[in-house]
Amino acid sequence: MNENDILIVLCTFPDLGKARETGTALVELQLAACVNLIPAVESIYRWEGKVETSAEILAVFKTTREAWPRFEHRLKELHPYEVPEIVALRPEEVSAAYARWVGECVG
Repeated sequence: MNENDILIVLCTFPDLGKARETGTALVELQLAACVNLIPAVESIYRWEGKVETSAEILAVFKTTREAWPRFEHRLKELHPYEVPEIVALRPEEVSAAYARWVGECVG
């Protein structure tokens, strides 16, 4: 596993309970090595022609490029939103030890 194989995935949730439930499931399924839950995010967005504002929880998942198709599919199944925010980023640099750990945790 090298640093080019790691993905950081951003996803917002309507509440901490659903974010925790989904994050735990993805880690237990070995589709993510870790998830950080960041509370008290305020989102301003356009939905169905209107500008909306919502309090949300930001989840930051660590997964691999190989697991991405399965990860994304399961996240969509578990997510309560009709159109969930699922954004995968490839980090430019990752420590070799951390990349190895993520690879060992994601099956």
